[in-house]
Amino acid sequence: MIIDGKIVAADIKQRLKQEIDAAVASGRRQPRLEIISVGDDPASKVYVRNKIKAAEEVGIVVSHLTFPADEDTFWVRNSIERYAGSPDVDGIMIQLPLPDGWNERELIDMIPPSKDVDGLTTTNIGRLRSGQKCLKPCTAAGIIDLCKYYDIELDGKDVTIIGRSNIVSKPLADMMMAEGATVTQCHSHTKDLSKYTRPADIVVSAIGKPKFIGRGYIGYEQVVIDVGINRDEEGQLCGDVDFDNVKESCSAITPVPGGVGPMTVAELMSNTVESWRKRI
Repeated sequence: MIIDGKIVAADIKQRLKQEIDAAVASGRRQPRLEIISVGDDPASKVYVRNKIKAAEEVGIVVSHLTFPADEDTFWVRNSIERYAGSPDVDGIMIQLPLPDGWNERELIDMIPPSKDVDGLTTTNIGRLRSGQKCLKPCTAAGIIDLCKYYDIELDGKDVTIIGRSNIVSKPLADMMMAEGATVTQCHSHTKDLSKYTRPADIVVSAIGKPKFIGRGYIGYEQVVIDVGINRDEEGQLCGDVDFDNVKESCSAITPVPGGVGPMTVAELMSNTVESWRKRI
């Protein structure tokens, strides 16, 4: 089974659009999202365009503020403070990664947790870890929603996550455990990686190495979720998983592109609407 993130993301966005349209028709204002980016990273530009497009599709008012890589941090901080204090702004996000020398954690933690639609402030990460309600990191939330949409059971399953990033892997481990899964977290220092991946019911790869996960790492009838977005030797978009090499052994697998990626954007829209819903 191919786990098609485009279908699930479209379903989420359609429901959000219906909710926003109904609210606007009754006299409510539209949700508002503010995106801040620094530098001119080509991949970041693509991601921001996708987010702006999705916001416009569902009826979220979106603004994109850009700064050069050598800008004084004062102006970025000033913008975050202004958006944080505005009653008409529902979501604030900083496009990552920031250029070298910028303090990502300091800037992210300037965002009020209630407007942290990326779910990356220290407060929201702590709330997630302790089982409290919060705005959740988008990619991790998207993976959980993909599993629910395709009736992939998590309760009682053995899940191996390859990666330990604060953006995806660590919050995903918390969310998987909250669903009743037993989680093993591996990373670049893990010895004999296949010892942990082959017996698992679900394998999630978020390591950023093109086609690294081949047939030797995969057992039979597993669910394989590929978070990686890379370029192969021919410059073609690919994931961490060698899709063609392992797909016949899996019970379900996400493609790249078209798997997890669309869900990340859809969950950002969902978090923005959730923040707006509480605010209005």
